[in-house]
Amino acid sequence: MATLSTNIQYLKGVGEKRARLYARLGVATIGDLLEYYPRDYIDFSHPSSIIAAPYDRPCAIRARVASKSSEQRIRKGLSLFKVLVTDGQNDMLITFFNAKYTVSALKEEETYLFYGRVAGRIGRREMASPLVFQDDPDLAFSPVYPLTEGLSSKMIAANVRQALTLAEGLEQDPLPTAVRTAYELCGRREALESIHFPADQKALAKARRRLMFEELFQLNLALGQTKRASQKEAAAPMKPVVMNDFYHLFPFELTKAQKRAISDCLDNLCGTVPMNRLLQGDVGSGKTMVAAACSYFTVQNGYQTAMMAPTEILAVQHYQTWSKLFAGTEISVGLLTGSMGSAAKREVKARLADGRLSIVIGTHALLQDSVVFDRLGLVITDEQHRFGVSQRMALAQKAQAGQYPHVLVMSATPIPRTLAFIIYGDLDLSILDEMPKGRQPVKTYLIDPPKRERAYGFIRRHLDAGEQAYIVCPLVEQGENSPEGLESAVEEAERLARESFSGYAVGMLHGRMKAAEKERVMTDFQSGKLQLLVSTTVIEVGVDVPNATVMLIQNAERFGLSQLHQLRGRVGRGKAESFCILVSAQTDSPRLQAICKTNDGFQVAEEDLKLRGPGDFFGLRQHGLPMMKIAGLLEDMELVEKTRAAAIEVLKTDPDLLLPEHAALREHTNQMLETAGA
Repeated sequence: MATLSTNIQYLKGVGEKRARLYARLGVATIGDLLEYYPRDYIDFSHPSSIIAAPYDRPCAIRARVASKSSEQRIRKGLSLFKVLVTDGQNDMLITFFNAKYTVSALKEEETYLFYGRVAGRIGRREMASPLVFQDDPDLAFSPVYPLTEGLSSKMIAANVRQALTLAEGLEQDPLPTAVRTAYELCGRREALESIHFPADQKALAKARRRLMFEELFQLNLALGQTKRASQKEAAAPMKPVVMNDFYHLFPFELTKAQKRAISDCLDNLCGTVPMNRLLQGDVGSGKTMVAAACSYFTVQNGYQTAMMAPTEILAVQHYQTWSKLFAGTEISVGLLTGSMGSAAKREVKARLADGRLSIVIGTHALLQDSVVFDRLGLVITDEQHRFGVSQRMALAQKAQAGQYPHVLVMSATPIPRTLAFIIYGDLDLSILDEMPKGRQPVKTYLIDPPKRERAYGFIRRHLDAGEQAYIVCPLVEQGENSPEGLESAVEEAERLARESFSGYAVGMLHGRMKAAEKERVMTDFQSGKLQLLVSTTVIEVGVDVPNATVMLIQNAERFGLSQLHQLRGRVGRGKAESFCILVSAQTDSPRLQAICKTNDGFQVAEEDLKLRGPGDFFGLRQHGLPMMKIAGLLEDMELVEKTRAAAIEVLKTDPDLLLPEHAALREHTNQMLETAGA
């Protein structure tokens, strides 16, 4: 008997060959197929007449086949068929290419629905290669699915219909009756039928709301259980420490926001439940100093700190900053990255294992089994969106048995507070909403490519004044399949050094370079040996060169707003006035114009949400969360809030989802946690 976990190849009409095509789409079982939702729908509810059909967009036309021409061979491998259709008032000529089967299936004097784009003149309307459907009075919407070569939407729809028949009665609805009633949601069976084959717009909206609610509700439950699991652990016990000596390490005063975040963290560190806190702040808001304060507090309590950064460049930079900060104190700082020599790695690991090393800063190399701590008390991950939940937890599990370390995660990707509660639902939240004194806003300009040479002249004047600059390209180097008109770091660096910046010290940096080479280039740029750095987005995260005052971003339309904001944050880190120049042929782009108006990362994020609309804006897999199949997180913030409230209510009464009415819910939630790798 078939179940939802039955391999899709056993569906009638699928078989092994088509199952392999489905595998490309991530569909392996009947259950997967039912949750493979359409990306769009063809609306047959109001077909157009031939004369009224619009020229600018595809439409459906109901028409009768008047006549068919015989096959015409245009050239080898290409045949053409012409079909004349009529709606009783006007005629239309339809051309099909290499579609012998489709045309032969059309019967003269029978009526069909043709979906495509109309061309031609008023007196002679034409359509090329339309989709053809039987004239079914019950057909209101036809699903359009994301495809791979060899599969059509018609094939998938036919398989889905069979899967719906087979799955009838197989699955208990994962949403408890009380939740469905409270939030006026339809049953899962009805939702699945209507999401694939909606009778009308109302039925489609009802199905979407139900399935979006289900996904967001289960996500909130999964995150709530993850948070609860960490709270069951016994925290590394710490006591209050006088922090005056730490604050005296700085030549400047911390902002109120930094002090508030430090206070939040220190309260957690003295608690019996392990800290699990997100520190979110805009570029340059001073997150690193908050992390340093937590590390100082941890070390004073006799524990070690591990800080994991997503790139070697950022790890080295943190190591240099913290080594300088703690110089002259008893706190020792070490570095561990994949590119270090074997002897250097062994030395760091030995000092960690016997407790001689207070703080270690590294990359994914910290996750290796050979890395052992004496008394790990605090785990910090920088640029949290680059790590999954499972990686964060893997590092935390290196603590002593019975003493779960405190966890602080940092993110410079601005996220509106409501969404942060979803994406980081297993974490408490501290926000740095204040910039340190002396940080100047970066003036941002949008220019078209013909003005690029003038911009190069502007950069040269700043280089002549002893300052430095970045030029960012979307590609590493040109290849056979590179889109036309995109700049690449390799070719651009060579050209600029030869032409526009001849006589200046020009360097190049991209992700394919060896770690030692990247470190050498960054060291040369930080020391001032290089005046101009041509780079890819490898500099996006954390690179700090206060003397760099100008950034020019080629093909700016290729980057998201939040990414442009991150890149822009690499300049304006010193006292001199700084500039960001966006080069794009799309100077009328609302997105690019928006980032020129503000330096506030949270405003940029809000604008990005508005302009992008629904979708997996945050790349949930980067956050270690499962990819949403239908809930975009952005379409309905009210629904996001409601699902969070519903999940909190359920977990209050049944934290482990052990009640009989929660059996299906527990199964779905566990699957979601497994998908996330948490």
